[in-house]
Amino acid sequence: MSKDRDTTLSKRQFVKGVAATVTAVAATGFFSNVSWAKNSTQELTGKEFHIEITPQPVNFTGKPSIATVANGTLPGPILRVKEGDMVTIHVTNKLSEMTTIHWHGIILDAEMDGVPGISFPGIEPGETFVHKFKVVQNGTYWYHAHTLHEQTGLYGALIVEPRIPSENEHVDRDYPVILSDWTDEEPIDVYLKLKKMGGYYNYQRQTVGDFVDDIAQVGLSKALSKRSIWNKTRMSPTDFSDISAATYTYLMNGHSPNGNWTGTAKKGERIRLRFIGAGTATYFDVRIPGLKLTVVSTDGQRIFPVVVDEFRIGAGETYDVIVTIPDDNAYTIFAQSMDRSGYARGTLSPKPGLEADVPSLDDPVLLEPIDMMGSMAQKGSMASMAMKAPKRKVNHARTEYGAAVDMRINYPRVNLDDPGPGLRNNGRRVLTYADMKSVDQPEDTRQPSREIELHLTGNMERFIWSIDGLKLNEAKPLHFPLGERIRVILHNDSTMAHPMHLHGMWSDLEAPDGTFQVRKHTISVQPAQSVSMLVTVDAEGRWAFHCHLLYHMAAGMFREVVVA
Repeated sequence: MSKDRDTTLSKRQFVKGVAATVTAVAATGFFSNVSWAKNSTQELTGKEFHIEITPQPVNFTGKPSIATVANGTLPGPILRVKEGDMVTIHVTNKLSEMTTIHWHGIILDAEMDGVPGISFPGIEPGETFVHKFKVVQNGTYWYHAHTLHEQTGLYGALIVEPRIPSENEHVDRDYPVILSDWTDEEPIDVYLKLKKMGGYYNYQRQTVGDFVDDIAQVGLSKALSKRSIWNKTRMSPTDFSDISAATYTYLMNGHSPNGNWTGTAKKGERIRLRFIGAGTATYFDVRIPGLKLTVVSTDGQRIFPVVVDEFRIGAGETYDVIVTIPDDNAYTIFAQSMDRSGYARGTLSPKPGLEADVPSLDDPVLLEPIDMMGSMAQKGSMASMAMKAPKRKVNHARTEYGAAVDMRINYPRVNLDDPGPGLRNNGRRVLTYADMKSVDQPEDTRQPSREIELHLTGNMERFIWSIDGLKLNEAKPLHFPLGERIRVILHNDSTMAHPMHLHGMWSDLEAPDGTFQVRKHTISVQPAQSVSMLVTVDAEGRWAFHCHLLYHMAAGMFREVVVA
């Protein structure tokens, strides 16, 4: 590993959120002609696996760099296991610093979960840690480092085949599609730049020229009014994402857009695409122009099929999509970043070398009042959506009142039928959480014995992210009594979406009327939105609960959950 990579902050410190002490623009779709990494797909099957973590030279942008990889490839090998099997995975660390692997979405014992500082100490250089667990589920999952090495390439697909295959879901080909983001910068340098200026990578902020244009179009009074609400809270209507294509190159299965990952797909074939959101700081909006997408699973859990044109995938989420190929043409898999600064792309093609047109990036849009005011936003295109939310004022913890919190939403919206900022009214049929309904109902039908309300809070300018205004190192653990059924309510008091991931237990998302909606392990909470989930507390031990945007987690949006 390079000397620079060796100087990164202690990964245990970074995960625990105490790192606070410590340019080529690709928005037009222009990418370097140089794009390579060792990413020939490996697929391993069976009950016992050996994973070796090493440094690996890569070049995605014309600048040589060092990635962190599993078994020499980026992404790491596809691991295929079978439901009901006892699986043993030997992970050997050949780096010069501690690292880990977390089995995302897999139900297992806490000491096998792979979170340093929470459930085990990490894997030190030269050591091998043996993960052993019985596979009690099936579907699409993944694995990744629970350290900075997630940003530098340590992730891969984990596919669990069902014990009894479903005849209704027969496909001709099956491809994991891992969406991720790469930067040539050291991850700790990215973090420190954000700490100095939260909008460091936001090249789409409004300028004086935009203000002048607004005055010409709507007049001075309306132009000032349009900006006043954001200025009062030090927020920007362009704050979709912390990090953009100013430093990121977006990857599909380890290939840059220029590299063009390609999967064989011939006329008449049914193809399963297992999309995995492995972006460390990126939401992707995914579509395949010319094809309808039948979404059949999320986070490994079957849902009743939903036919859409497009879906948004957050960091940590997975979606299984089935497409039927109507002809002998090629089709582009297009995954643009939520802020519209760049994209990942690949191709489904009947033969090598055949490509389809790559769509242009959608025009960037601004956040709307509903993304800041919740159900209090009564005007504009989102008025009817906002009205669906009851105006029940929420309670804020005393710890939310301070310099670490920019804003508080008193009347969050609770609707699940909003595709989210940047996808509203775009002329395409976009998947929402309201569209997803789990095939399997929860076995635990008890009413919750208690409710826990948590506010997702932050200060954009200072790049502080927290829960209830407290960073991880400032907060006491959450206690979930073993055997109880608990309702967890998440209020997003920010203008950014947060994919919240609870380790070790399932999160049963509730519809606004309190009925069961869909089972997930990672739930994206939109700006100024409140969501409710039920958790059956059946996993003893210490667990992580955090935003899956790596730099938000590192900045403090993280809690330890103790089950006893």
